[in-house]
Amino acid sequence: MRKLSYYVGTTIDGFIAGPGEEIDFFPLADDMMEFISAGVPETVPTHIRAQSGIDAANRRFDTVVMGRGTYQPALDIDVTSPYAHLRQYVVSTTIPEIADPGVELVPGDPIGLVRRLKKEEGLDVWLAGGGKLAGSLLPEIDELIIKRYPVAVGAGIPAFTGEFRPLPFTLVDTRTFSNGAAVTTYARA
Repeated sequence: MRKLSYYVGTTIDGFIAGPGEEIDFFPLADDMMEFISAGVPETVPTHIRAQSGIDAANRRFDTVVMGRGTYQPALDIDVTSPYAHLRQYVVSTTIPEIADPGVELVPGDPIGLVRRLKKEEGLDVWLAGGGKLAGSLLPEIDELIIKRYPVAVGAGIPAFTGEFRPLPFTLVDTRTFSNGAAVTTYARA
C-alpha cells in the first residue's frame, strides 16, 4: 500500500508561509538543492526544473495532493499545472473549476481521496500543503518529511491547523545543510 507523506518546508516556529503566503524568506543552499535533486526531484515544480538543472525521473512520488493555498501561487504566474510530471489533485471548496486536464479538482472529502489513492499501485503520495489540508488529513499521514529552515517568523500559515488530536511519530532520519536547515523524517508510530 502507498504512503501519504507530508513533505513540507517550515520555519523553526512551525510556519509553512508568512501571513500573506510569503515563502521567499526560506534560505536556499546548494547542498540542500543537491539533496532534493537526488532524493525527491519530483517535488520541484515542472516550470522550474530545467533552470534548476533537474532532469530526473520521479523517485518517491507519482501523485501530489495540495490545497488551494499551495496551488494558488502557480495560478498567479499563469501556471495551471505546476507538477505536470505527477498526478495532481487540488482539494478546495472555493475554486469553482480547474480548466487544465492535468489537474483534478476535489471539492470535498480529502480523506476519501487519500484512502483511494493509497490503495492504488504506484509510488507514494505527496501531501504538499497547506496547513488546513494537512490538519484534516493528519489521521492518514504515514510519514512527515520536514525541511526546517533556521528562521522564525512569529506569524503565518502553520504546518497543521485543525482539532487537537495527538498522533505520535518516530524519528527516522535527520540531515543538516550548510544554510543551517535540517530535513527530518518521521514515520507514523
